[in-house]
Amino acid sequence: MRIFSGGVDGDQAVELAFGHALVRRASAGEVEEALRVYRPSGPVVVFGRRDTRLPGFGAAVRAARAAGFEPLVRAVGGRPVAYTDQALVVDHVKHERLAPDGMETRFKQYGSLYADVLQTLGIDARVGAVPGEYCPGAHSVNARGVAKLVGTGQRVVPDGWLFSALVVVGDDGRLQPLLADVYRHLELPFDPASVGSLSTEVPGLTVETVERHLLDAYGATDPQALDDATLELAKSLAADHRVA
Repeated sequence: MRIFSGGVDGDQAVELAFGHALVRRASAGEVEEALRVYRPSGPVVVFGRRDTRLPGFGAAVRAARAAGFEPLVRAVGGRPVAYTDQALVVDHVKHERLAPDGMETRFKQYGSLYADVLQTLGIDARVGAVPGEYCPGAHSVNARGVAKLVGTGQRVVPDGWLFSALVVVGDDGRLQPLLADVYRHLELPFDPASVGSLSTEVPGLTVETVERHLLDAYGATDPQALDDATLELAKSLAADHRVA
């Protein structure tokens, strides 16, 4: 498995598109399996495609920008999420025939993996949605059954898949009011109290420590710089993720 690290010069749309580019290359058989763990370079709100069709989408975008968050649209499914540089995003892709057949298995497998990692960090981590959570999912990872810490999503393409996870390490106090505004404009259910972070559960926990534990859990060694072929494809796909 190829392991990628590093950013893309602060362009959050290209950052998001890199996973999109990886899964396209996996679909074509150009990438057998790859993992990228990265720390976002700035605050973003990432919407799902169906959110863009809701009447309140424009107002939600304006609320994000007013709070200093760049609005983007993701490749995987789900509802809006928000994060800052106090987070980690994990994109895992694989070239695999009959990829749709393994969707539920992957959700269970990686949900358990993330819960196990957080437990080693001293968090009472559990798999499952909590009431009123943002981007609700049955295989989210929460703290104590009340605060969401990790969200997961998938995109399945012919002969390949992308499994993406968002790990919120900090800044939950900044995310709560923003997500409340975004969900209110979209008229979607949401409870700000459901937004948690790893550092709220374990004060002093850093992004670097969490990243090291995640890489260990995947058995990932020798991270490489982003490869030129995938980066160029990501740049060509970035417009699909920007909000006008």
